[in-house]
Amino acid sequence: MKRIVIFASGSGTNAENLIKFFHNRENVSVTQVLTNNPHAKVIERAKNLNVSALSFNRIAFSKSDDVLNVLKAAKPDLIVLAGFLWKFPEFILSEFENKVINIHPALLPKYGGKGMYGMHVHEAVVANKETETGITIHYVNENYDEGAIIFQAKCKVLENDTAEDVATKIHELEMEHFPKVVEELLIKDI
Repeated sequence: MKRIVIFASGSGTNAENLIKFFHNRENVSVTQVLTNNPHAKVIERAKNLNVSALSFNRIAFSKSDDVLNVLKAAKPDLIVLAGFLWKFPEFILSEFENKVINIHPALLPKYGGKGMYGMHVHEAVVANKETETGITIHYVNENYDEGAIIFQAKCKVLENDTAEDVATKIHELEMEHFPKVVEELLIKDI
């Protein structure tokens, strides 16, 4: 059985989509959701789907081994960042080398880096009059949004699209592609 641990900071729609996608699978399971936001809607979504959800603070994450020990106990085959906003500590990355991936709401290397998430990205895409945007699924390294790219999917940005329109298109791409890419990564290791 392949095990997935999801990190999220907000509403958790991608986390929920992943949990539902792998629900009742014999070979893959989402075993835990971890969040840096004790008020994140992702906690409620996970619990409603019978998946353990824990919150942690910055000290537990990057200044101690608390989160690392939770991960070691969970023995994940893949750690999936789904709207997780903190930079991942190098000591955790080294413990789970090539097992931490992230989804970004733009076509990296464009619109990546610290502070570039969610509506900030979509507003920048519209402000710069981009004609296309998309999602990038990539490995996580010690820098924001600079890990090796695993997968990208594109969509058009129309001249009259608002940031909200772009957000809707990106959300559709995430819902369609993210679970399939996660599954491919895990299946190739089975």
